[in-house]
Formats: sequence, structure tokens, C-alpha cells
Amino acid sequence: MWDQERKHLAVMNKLQIQNQVRRTVLWEVAKVASFGLGAVTALMAKEAAMAYGHCQLKDLQESTHPSIDVIREFRDDELEHLDTAVEHNSQRAPRHALLSSEVGMGCKVAIELYMRM
Repeated sequence: MWDQERKHLAVMNKLQIQNQVRRTVLWEVAKVASFGLGAVTALMAKEAAMAYGHCQLKDLQESTHPSIDVIREFRDDELEHLDTAVEHNSQRAPRHALLSSEVGMGCKVAIELYMRM
């Protein structure tokens, strides 16, 4: 999974440059938040580290964006990560439901903020 995540970051950074997308202050917030979440869950327990919720992409079937194949590939990778988390008993993690709802809410807030920019 680590290698996939590193690939995701490298590809998204490349696409950002190719498409001349300007980074916002939210980039730094997201970087700190994702590192913090990973560190905290890793310290909680193995199961908690596997308990990440994943934002779902909607309406992919109708998109014609040039990067849609990359987005689909990454979505499939994230779904594989979710399967791995379930196989490693992520639901048994301490405060799993709370952690999952906080991650889900964080994703929704981040998406809403980015859409307003």
C-alpha cells in the first residue's frame, strides 16, 4: 500500500504541474492532517492503522476529464486498501466508528472547501 500511495502522490503532483493548478493553503492543511491521522492511528493499534475511511468519487462513468483513467485507477487502489483493512480486522480498532466518521466528515469538508475555491 505504501508504494501505491507514493505513486498516487507523485502522479497527482505531476498532473498539478501539467494542468497548471495552483496550490492553495488547503494543500498544507491536508498534508499535515493526513500525516497526523496516519501517525495517530499507527500509534493506536494495527487495526486502527488499517481503519482509514476513503472518500468515494461520484459520477465517474459520465466524466470525460483527461485524467479520468488515473482517477479510476486510484479509486480502485483505495478500494483494495479498504478490503485489506477489513481483512486485518479494522472494525475491531479502538473507537473505529468514531475514527471512520471523523475521516468521512474530514473528506466531505475538504471537498466542499476545494469546490468553493
